[in-house]
Amino acid sequence: MAPAPQGTAPPRGSLPRARAQHPPRPHCWAPQASPAPPFPQRGDGTQAGPPPHALPRSAGYFIHDSLDIIFNHQSRSSWEYLVHHAMAISAFISLIITGRFLVAAMLLLLVEVSNIFLTARMLLKMSNVPSPALYQANKYVNLVMYFAFRLAPQAYLTWYFLRHVEVQGQGAFLTANLLLLDAMILMYFSRLLRSDFCPSLRKGRDVDGEKFLID
Repeated sequence: MAPAPQGTAPPRGSLPRARAQHPPRPHCWAPQASPAPPFPQRGDGTQAGPPPHALPRSAGYFIHDSLDIIFNHQSRSSWEYLVHHAMAISAFISLIITGRFLVAAMLLLLVEVSNIFLTARMLLKMSNVPSPALYQANKYVNLVMYFAFRLAPQAYLTWYFLRHVEVQGQGAFLTANLLLLDAMILMYFSRLLRSDFCPSLRKGRDVDGEKFLID
């Protein structure tokens, strides 16, 4: 019997051939059906997996920098950095021990991107090579990076902790740390603006021995 031409119904009495059903293959750009929360947690409030290696290294960096400030007799001029480092060390140790809010800690480490341009600013101010064009360019890039990698992540984390995290125990401790860091970051930002964009507002002072965010 000749096969039925395409587009015609199969002959009566024959069963249609079943087609194999395959699940659709997801694409990398396809949205997920159930998006994960910003900081996924288990039922007890802890996140799965060990703490990232960046957290112990970051705690070690803050400890080393604090000792460097103390041993080089810069404690008086850089006391706010010692306060900042003490809060960061205690927060990182708390996160490493409990395993909670690890994604929040990694988000806070984005400030290191801004530190690249802050360090470049310091080196340009300390060098004797005249480079006003390079300093001016870095000044505006530094402003953008400070907002994108310091102010924005800090504001988001403060909002998240105040809205979603319990105000007791470790949650209260980390929230208090974030609020103090908010005040310090805004203070540094005002100094940066005053030094680079409003130099007429600067007061005369001896800056010998002070760090790069002091006028």
